[in-house]
Amino acid sequence: MIGSQCCENPPDLSLSSGSGWVEEIGGLESYISGSLDSKLGILLVSDVFGFEAPNLRKLADKVAAAGYYVVVPNFFHGDPFTPGMHLMIWYQSHLAEDAAKEARPVIEALRSKGISAIGAAGICWGAKVLVELLKLDNLKAIVMLHPSLVTVDDIEEIKVPISILGAEVDQMSPPEVLKEFEEVLSTKPEVDSFVKIFNGVRHGWTVRYNIKNEEAVKRAEEAHNDMLEWFFKYVRSSGFCRKSAL
Repeated sequence: MIGSQCCENPPDLSLSSGSGWVEEIGGLESYISGSLDSKLGILLVSDVFGFEAPNLRKLADKVAAAGYYVVVPNFFHGDPFTPGMHLMIWYQSHLAEDAAKEARPVIEALRSKGISAIGAAGICWGAKVLVELLKLDNLKAIVMLHPSLVTVDDIEEIKVPISILGAEVDQMSPPEVLKEFEEVLSTKPEVDSFVKIFNGVRHGWTVRYNIKNEEAVKRAEEAHNDMLEWFFKYVRSSGFCRKSAL
């Protein structure tokens, strides 16, 4: 499901856009932050507002500061959702399946640069992209932040460590749906999983928060830290193991 909450609190693109840079990788214009020296890569997939959102780029910089080479592709090719658009019509031109196919060359480009372990995080619409991407490529771990469009059937197909961070107030993935996800994952002992419902927050709280609201920033940072812990556990450790084996 994709709905009105996906469009709430649109980003102010006039604000600072991060400390990284934009370049083409794997055929896609992308925001990049971090150093290739880390040999650890994170694909960060935006919500419907696209890769230029300042809070999203700040998050990419935060992940990079933790020791990762972060890539945020421009899957919308200059056509992110903007207020006033009809969401469902916009979505029909920006399907998660298409974005997943475009992500493959990006991941291959990362591997060609010497990245030894790759994880991914998907926000809202981006979470569905991860579901589709896992059908095409093998990632070390994924994190979904207030996912949209993701179904129980999707979760049943997950074969890599997955963390799902959801909101108490969420029309797309309400707590009862997240609990269904958790129940499905509990039947898959071979797949480590973590499902957390954040009380008192709405869909979109991890990137579409008011930077002047201390409590909103604090709750977003809590989710960011949970995401980083998951990557530390499954992406960083995989990279270290591979380097040790070499």
